[in-house]
Amino acid sequence: MLVTMQITWLLFYTLFFSIVTANNMSKFMYFAYGSNMLAERIHIKNPTAIRIGAGKLNGYRLDFNEFSNFWDGCPSTVVPDSEEHVWGTLWQLNTSDLSNLDKQEGVDIKMYLPFEVNIVTPNSDNILSRCYKLVNQPLVKQIPLPLDRRPSKAYLETILLGANETGLPSDYLQFLNEILDNGKDGPKMPWSKREPLKITEL
Repeated sequence: MLVTMQITWLLFYTLFFSIVTANNMSKFMYFAYGSNMLAERIHIKNPTAIRIGAGKLNGYRLDFNEFSNFWDGCPSTVVPDSEEHVWGTLWQLNTSDLSNLDKQEGVDIKMYLPFEVNIVTPNSDNILSRCYKLVNQPLVKQIPLPLDRRPSKAYLETILLGANETGLPSDYLQFLNEILDNGKDGPKMPWSKREPLKITEL
């Protein structure tokens, strides 16, 4: 009887840990620092995305490059820079959405390149996450951004809405608010009727 119970418990724990392991393997973490910080934006192509919270990528800076016809301006990227950091949104997605995310980021047309980064949470946890950077990276850091490297108003609005939605630090929100646009409206998005929260309103 005792042997039977031991075998039963052993089978139960084996099955339990197999399910937990399989469940963990079926998900991945993604760090968004641009338009995909906004839930309404990322859920267009990636319905399984769950916001975990804010995260910080150390040793990189936020920059813009490579004109996008869709956005009518330059989208964002992260560039190695030992003196900078980038705040963004940590998402957990099912692996079933991995190909959707890659396609949304333009991996298939060689616009963005996926890579892994270590993200630090506000609680000082370190989380290995998928991230994307432009294949055609800006060669130099320029402040203010030159006109041919600026994002459109629609793209900046989407970033600001996502940053506020995630609850990024106020000093980083101020930094985002100071980014210059290229003077073009860009596409009319479903969320563009909403005004992004400005730093003066915090």
